[in-house]
Amino acid sequence: MRLVPKGWRRLTLTPDQFRRASYLGLIGLALIVLTGAAVRLTDSGLGCPDWPRCYGKPYPPLSTHALIEFGNRAFSGIVGVVAVIVFLLSLRRRPFRRDLVWWSTTLPLGVVAQAVLGGFTVREHLAPGFVMAHFGLSMLILVGAFGLAWRATYEPRHRPLSADRLSVWTIRALAPLGALTIFAGTAATAAGPHSGGSTGQHVHRLTFKGADTLQWVVHRHATIAALFGVAVVGAWLLARSRPRPRAVEQLTVLGVLVAAQGLTGSVQYELRLPGDMVWVHVALATASWVALLWAVAAAGRLAPRRVEVPEARPLAPPAYPAAASPPEPVVGASPQP
Repeated sequence: MRLVPKGWRRLTLTPDQFRRASYLGLIGLALIVLTGAAVRLTDSGLGCPDWPRCYGKPYPPLSTHALIEFGNRAFSGIVGVVAVIVFLLSLRRRPFRRDLVWWSTTLPLGVVAQAVLGGFTVREHLAPGFVMAHFGLSMLILVGAFGLAWRATYEPRHRPLSADRLSVWTIRALAPLGALTIFAGTAATAAGPHSGGSTGQHVHRLTFKGADTLQWVVHRHATIAALFGVAVVGAWLLARSRPRPRAVEQLTVLGVLVAAQGLTGSVQYELRLPGDMVWVHVALATASWVALLWAVAAAGRLAPRRVEVPEARPLAPPAYPAAASPPEPVVGASPQP
């Protein structure tokens, strides 16, 4: 006896319908990053000091910080439901694709992991390590969401493989450098003035360099970001110069976003990190990360190396067996009887 409703068994999705659902999941998971940043920048990180309840109740009190923090939790719950629905829809896509099911599994698992980590972050009073891990996990979940949307857009073996190993590996090398740039940015935020707590709430900050910690981390972050920007430009120039250019459009978008990110970061530092500009900085970082994933995916998969086959040589004619060869006549010999 099946426990699945009969209507659900009849539900099937076309590839285009599932593609739209996968992009909906990607957008929702990206928006969680922005709402989470808003919680921090409005000093509402401890608006609900306990988790999953708020002041021991299932609903928040009429307080601005509590409403903002609880609103982020509620929105995360909605996105979690969307993630589960996307996973279930992957089972009903026709034709069925096992790879899409595995990729869609990362969405609900990521949301659950994010909720658990968020709970520990609140219980640890926004300790810098937990906050940095919270943002890093968001970027990791976006990898799964983007991978699902990208694979749902194309059928297997639809896109040709790339034999341009230099271009593909150059673009792939941007991913760890971009991740390092984001990590340095989270460290700068963890040392900055936006702790996420409101007035009177003590929140630990990064202070391994004493009073100079923020300046030290920001300068390192700026250096890594500058290297990342130069690497993006180099990859763009290389991609344009290839006989069959690929990912040029994606690298162009990434380059523009990185340039805007650098300009925003410089201005916000000179203005002593106003909250609204920091939020824009986070939004650009999220968009840049998605654009980077887009460029890596557009570069394509590498074609397998060709196996060198030795050149074929003509075979020598087989030697005629001596015993079977007719005897050569001997001059002057008498004929055999």
